[in-house]
Amino acid sequence: MSPRLFGIPALRAPIVAVLRRGPSDWSHVGAWDVGRAAYTPGAWIRANLYPQRCDLSPDGRWLCSFTLKGTARWKAGPTYVAISRLPWLTALAAWGTCGTWTRGLHFVEDPAVWQVGAPEAGDAGPCRTRFGLALTRADTFAVERRRGWTETPDSPPRDPGDTWDERRADALTMEKARPGSDGTTRLTVRGGFAAFRSGRPGPVRYEIVEPGRVLCLEDAQWADWDAAGRLLVATTDGRLQVRDGSTSGLAVRSEVDVGALVPSPAPPPEDAHHW
Repeated sequence: MSPRLFGIPALRAPIVAVLRRGPSDWSHVGAWDVGRAAYTPGAWIRANLYPQRCDLSPDGRWLCSFTLKGTARWKAGPTYVAISRLPWLTALAAWGTCGTWTRGLHFVEDPAVWQVGAPEAGDAGPCRTRFGLALTRADTFAVERRRGWTETPDSPPRDPGDTWDERRADALTMEKARPGSDGTTRLTVRGGFAAFRSGRPGPVRYEIVEPGRVLCLEDAQWADWDAAGRLLVATTDGRLQVRDGSTSGLAVRSEVDVGALVPSPAPPPEDAHHW
């Protein structure tokens, strides 16, 4: 069975955190350098990562992850938010949560923003000198919204009583204009599973929309633009691709096949233990 892949691009670096689910109850983290067309495999963990509740620092250095690991025996407990060096999950600072009904944290550029207390494990001080941490709002497509995606005009409004923004998930479409274009070339995504990337997998539909034509990316399970307007794609069979970004030219410029990776947990390198 092909793995489930989700990408979190850094805002100021050509780095994407790739979160993988599969096989079975394994999760994996990798660092995709789209500038060098290189993939660095990192941590394997027998636990559940919640991709839409995770984040990558703007410089692509640190991963903020939300994890459920039922066998965890440490101060942060079995459900926790942790900051680690990408592509590892060695916690440099970690906060326990009250369970999976928690939305996680994300990085902000302003270090003065700090919406969390002292960590149960580690020291968050070095992070505070560079970035702030904010509580993630309960939204569909939380990661995409922080990266310039917006709801299409025909999307249903959010019900004020829908605490977790779940009721409209299947009918909601998000879009993002291609960087460097006049705004007429857009990437769209739709699907309740895409909105949260958790629970039972369902249809995920990505399309490139231009005036007078629409191209469905049938083989994409995740996609986004990079800063240069190229299309980044994780295919349904486990390939990470950089493609041309318009319907008239979707040639694959580079590709890394990660579909065949198998769980191989190993101790992290020494630098994963340090900020």
